[in-house]
Amino acid sequence: MTPAEEDYIKAIYHLRKEGQAMISTNAIADKMDTKPSSVTDMVKKLADKQLISYKKYKGVSLTKMGSLCALSVIRRQRLWEVFLVEKLDVSEDEVALLAEQLEHVKSEQLIVKLDAYLGSPSVGFLGAPIPYKDGKFKKTVKMLLNKLSLGAEGICVGVNDTSAGFLNFLEKKRISLGDTIKVLEREEFDGSMKIEIKQKEIQISDQIASNLFLEVTENK
Repeated sequence: MTPAEEDYIKAIYHLRKEGQAMISTNAIADKMDTKPSSVTDMVKKLADKQLISYKKYKGVSLTKMGSLCALSVIRRQRLWEVFLVEKLDVSEDEVALLAEQLEHVKSEQLIVKLDAYLGSPSVGFLGAPIPYKDGKFKKTVKMLLNKLSLGAEGICVGVNDTSAGFLNFLEKKRISLGDTIKVLEREEFDGSMKIEIKQKEIQISDQIASNLFLEVTENK
């Protein structure tokens, strides 16, 4: 596939994940920030390659092969994101653009080596899951930090409190999406916790712990 075709396949995949079964050409045009006529031309090409099924006036859906292709692109993108952030210290506002360029490098040998070099991460730098080579994802469950048992750990994937005060507190404590957090101690009296994050130990209140969502691997 061309880079443009890969971009379209990835866009259709994300729209489907947002709950749309059949994706309209207008929805794709909005996602790709392009004209509906351009989408129609691309849809015909993708249908000819059996990457999508197209029904006039109803929209498109990915075939099995199309889904696997989209997941392959997403896998490459998120591995490059981890590499850029963790190994090259690229700023977060630059990562997305660079990763979207690198995701079109199709050398499977390179991606295998990149995955091994990074330690086969299961989540990207913002906590988004990285699909395996076969298109499957590690089975995970999302839980609030204060519900985790001692010794458990997970990836920070969201917050329950979006107030400026809470977000400022997280910034001061250098707690951000994509961080791995491990529960070290819990006080029975007030529920406060000692956690490990970025190889440092910090104390947080139960109020903070009850507002942080972690993604935990089910088979740990």
